Amino acid sequence: MAETSQPALQAVKGMNDILPPESARWVWLEDKLRSLMARYGYANIRTPIVEPTALFVRGLGEVTDIVEKEMYSFEDAMNGDKLTLRPEATAGVVRAVIEHSLLHDGGKRLYYVGPMFRHERPQKGRYRQFHQIGAEALGFAGPDVDAELILLCRALWRELGLVEGRDVRLELNSLGQPPERLAHRQALIAHLKSHAHLLDEEARRRLHTNPLRILDTKNPAMQAVVEAAPKLMDFLGEASLTHLQTVRDVLDAAGLAYRINPRLVRGMDYYNLTVFEWVTDRLGSQGTVCGGGRYDLLIEQLGGKSAPGVGWGLGIERLLLLVEEAGVAPAPAAPLVYAVLPDAKQLALAMTTLEALRQIGVSVLMHAGGHSMKAQFKRADGSGARYALIFGQDELSRGEVALKSLRDPQAPQRTLALAAVSQWGVELLNA
Repeated sequence: MAETSQPALQAVKGMNDILPPESARWVWLEDKLRSLMARYGYANIRTPIVEPTALFVRGLGEVTDIVEKEMYSFEDAMNGDKLTLRPEATAGVVRAVIEHSLLHDGGKRLYYVGPMFRHERPQKGRYRQFHQIGAEALGFAGPDVDAELILLCRALWRELGLVEGRDVRLELNSLGQPPERLAHRQALIAHLKSHAHLLDEEARRRLHTNPLRILDTKNPAMQAVVEAAPKLMDFLGEASLTHLQTVRDVLDAAGLAYRINPRLVRGMDYYNLTVFEWVTDRLGSQGTVCGGGRYDLLIEQLGGKSAPGVGWGLGIERLLLLVEEAGVAPAPAAPLVYAVLPDAKQLALAMTTLEALRQIGVSVLMHAGGHSMKAQFKRADGSGARYALIFGQDELSRGEVALKSLRDPQAPQRTLALAAVSQWGVELLNA
């Protein structure tokens, strides 16, 4: 009896493979990010993708959509621990800072890159496993670091070829301090209650748990109610207003345009003072590219000694979509040299030469698997390489190798001495 074949396994819905050549765009982005973060003095931090569920319940709040609906949570069968695949990274970064006493000798500037997980309906640019970039500055109370993080964002857009004002725009607000926010919350609830008949089901559910999030509603029927709601800015005291004004002064001096958006809020109580978003019109109705703000109450909320914090995060998938929509095309990754090997008998000598080139920084793709010279040159051309290095038998018998330009048909073919590989290798790098 014939053996029944098993169906091929596929990735989990909403969790995608990132394959070449698309992965080259990710490498391009990550390389630019690492270079930029080093220039601003931000060090890389890498936290586990699995954290105690209590970290997110305590950090994000039990009545947030993330905790209520979207977390991948499970019980460890080995010991009964309640664990969660991280839905965001800030809580894990703060947990690590507390656990390892990173602030004992002063503030820390940190950044992260990695996968996050949320059980939501997959759509273009939003997946169940997605990837985020974030920057966090912990232990700094002043508005100077708020402004620095915003300018760091602008620098990233410029590195990627995006233009502020055209591709991305900055929106800014202040949430003030807890007593100010409490007074506003009471006035907001009273206002919303007086228009309860106009509230949708989600708004009624949030009325006494997270009323600020109602201001984020996209429901057209509620826009008039929201527009008429009390503005948090009207409840801010002198210190909060001064903090915001200092941030504005720095941005103005840097020539960075922004819009004060009084409806820009955060649902979590640990946020205070500066909040900001970078938004775009290029990605449809889901216009936020990057969100950030100050969270001076989070470290204490997660069990650490009270210390300030501020940061931002953005999704890599959506950022790469924006880069594509803006018409930015990263140069495709290609080797400098493609090695053509007409005769397998010369493999040892050829590979020794290629290793010498790689050691001085030349990127080399070696043809493998045989094939005719015609087929090898076709693959050499398709690789995007600038040169073909040909290990022909006649040249090798004279201690030489042939170099052919693949991008300039007028350039003559050259022969190069194998004994001088380091010298002409450097010339290729600098050509």
